[in-house]
Amino acid sequence: MSTEDTAEPRACGGCLCGAVRYEIRGSLRDVVACHCGQCQRTHGGPASYSSAAKSEIAFNQDRGLTWYRSSQKARRGFCSQCGASLFWEPIGGDSISVTAGSLDPPSGLATSGHIFVCDKGDYYEIADDLPQRPRGLAG
Repeated sequence: MSTEDTAEPRACGGCLCGAVRYEIRGSLRDVVACHCGQCQRTHGGPASYSSAAKSEIAFNQDRGLTWYRSSQKARRGFCSQCGASLFWEPIGGDSISVTAGSLDPPSGLATSGHIFVCDKGDYYEIADDLPQRPRGLAG
């Protein structure tokens, strides 16, 4: 962890059953709602993620943490005990996306936009005025 161990965590979070608990000591990106097909299948609809540097995340409990390689580019972390979806991590990257719903309130975050809207489900509409990207944040 790059921040001093004595520093207060910026945020804490975990799964439904407590088999995964984590803390983040660095900054968090505002939340982005992802409408890609993988998020829809993993979460049952769009998924809301923040992001932090890997070096700023520490696990207080990880006995339930399991990783699934969901594509050539990324893997997803979930609790093998309660099934909670918790993380999305690009392979070889230096950040990790954290499901906003797994953060303990108050998070102090706001939703800043939508990605992969080209894959949005046909059963809902995006009803806000936030930016919408057809693909990911980079494209």
